[in-house]
Amino acid sequence: MMEFISTKAAPAAIGPYSQAVKLGNLLFTSGQIPLGLDGQIVQGGIKEQTHQVFANLKGVLEEAGITFTQVVKVTVFLKDMNQFAELNEIYASYFGDHKPARSTVEVARLPRDVFVEIELIAEIPVEI
Repeated sequence: MMEFISTKAAPAAIGPYSQAVKLGNLLFTSGQIPLGLDGQIVQGGIKEQTHQVFANLKGVLEEAGITFTQVVKVTVFLKDMNQFAELNEIYASYFGDHKPARSTVEVARLPRDVFVEIELIAEIPVEI
């Protein structure tokens, strides 16, 4: 059965979609961009924006009762692949030794002209 996940620990969806969807023991997050809880774009460069994206993702994961250690797949959309090293350094700080599968692609444009958007797929442990 499908369950829609919504939390006030991440900015509200800016369109007709859910922050995340739980299906069985999998959680699929929508792409998160660097919006603060007030819906405003976080000022700064790729570093500040990437930290905000991870803060938003953390809020969605926590609402589902999990952490970054349950993430199995990450998709990263970058405005400029020249920012990959900076993004990768911050990314590693959130995942540590946990190494989910990942794709990173450069895109022509992201919502609200931000530098980064990230979506996750995570496993929710089955309660016995």
